[in-house]
Amino acid sequence: MFKKILIANRGEIALRIIRTCREMGIKTVAVYSTADAESLHVRFADEAVCIGPPPSNLSYLKISNIIAAAEITNADAIHPGYGFLAENSKFSKICEEHNIKFIGASPTMIDRMGDKASARATMMEAGVPCIPGSDGILKDYYECLKVAKEMGFPVMLKATAGGGGKGMRAVLTEDKLHDAWNSARQEAAAAFGNDGMYMEKLILEPRHIEIQIVGDSTGKACHLSERDCSIQRRHQKLTEETPSPFMTDKLRKLMGDAAVKAAEYIKYEGAGTVEFLVDKHRNFYFMEMNTRIQVEHPITEQVIDYDLIREQILVASGVPISGKNYFPKMHSIECRINAEDPYNDFRPSPGKITNLHAPGGHGVRIDTHVYSGYSIPPNYDSMIAKLITTAQTRDEAISKMRRALDEFVIEGVKTTIPFHRQLMDHPDYIDGNYTTKFMESWKMDPIVKD
Repeated sequence: MFKKILIANRGEIALRIIRTCREMGIKTVAVYSTADAESLHVRFADEAVCIGPPPSNLSYLKISNIIAAAEITNADAIHPGYGFLAENSKFSKICEEHNIKFIGASPTMIDRMGDKASARATMMEAGVPCIPGSDGILKDYYECLKVAKEMGFPVMLKATAGGGGKGMRAVLTEDKLHDAWNSARQEAAAAFGNDGMYMEKLILEPRHIEIQIVGDSTGKACHLSERDCSIQRRHQKLTEETPSPFMTDKLRKLMGDAAVKAAEYIKYEGAGTVEFLVDKHRNFYFMEMNTRIQVEHPITEQVIDYDLIREQILVASGVPISGKNYFPKMHSIECRINAEDPYNDFRPSPGKITNLHAPGGHGVRIDTHVYSGYSIPPNYDSMIAKLITTAQTRDEAISKMRRALDEFVIEGVKTTIPFHRQLMDHPDYIDGNYTTKFMESWKMDPIVKD
């Protein structure tokens, strides 16, 4: 087992990893930018090393500084969390070259599954259902137009190195294709340094349902059932739940088996998710694979009583998995609390938290790194907390979430708490009748604005 793990991340996920390491008797090293000097992950780690100024490219994305921090503290493993370098094959390879265990996918695996066009081709080889699409990366606009005409509109353009909704364009008609091609490539080049594009048939009003998987070094994999991530804005998830209200026992088995087949085909090691789009007829199609822990992993932990971070560490240290598939025993919902103004197009709202009261009680979990007096820096993602409620039934989990949101007080900055509170009362959400297009038709009620 590892003696000391450096966490190459910040915020709530860094604190989350520190907690599990402490329970396992493993020492931890926090790294931080000067903007995060007062963050809780710095306070609770056994050691902390400043790795640079606030800009990510000079700190959390600067591989040389992170490796140096690991070497001077004698860390024998690095956990990347999610985001930043979690799916960076170069970082994984450099860790390997320095005899530091990267708690995540191998460089080869990240390259194979991180490039979406390559991942799609691999899944087709594995026999996993895929959305009809282009045969790899499109070489130019003329090929793009030819494939779109053959496939038939609507289509979806996607950046092969994409993530977070960047470099994606839904194109409903041929006359919109040229502008979408140019803008998507420009956005992808700016965000990822790679303007490669591929195309898929656009599935109208789908559900976004992902299957949590874990694989070990022997090539064995298991799944931990599904999470419904369909409530999204600009391809960014806002809330998630498990089990999905759209799921049937038959569909859960089919999707779970497909996810395990995908993981075992590529001999995947570690925790990851196989993400699917599911149409209204419950046909499902592979979308992408995330080779890391997900933001929404706590709801899976809550319904099956399973510490996914612990499992990541065990698998990375060579411990084999049981091979057993897991199914939800309860219902859990996660609301991502962002420092954003939901009444002003979700504009980021960094600044100092002047007052904070966190909800509690049975079935309420909060993963957060903020506190009263904490200043939210403008340099990073705006998520400041995850509020999770768990109960015997979905109705009870929703009721518990309403109560927890009413109890959650954050003053000094705008947050998405009012948005989530209204969502919990929306008839379509209550009925489980929502798709990835939900946010396009719903406008918040301004009456409850503070």
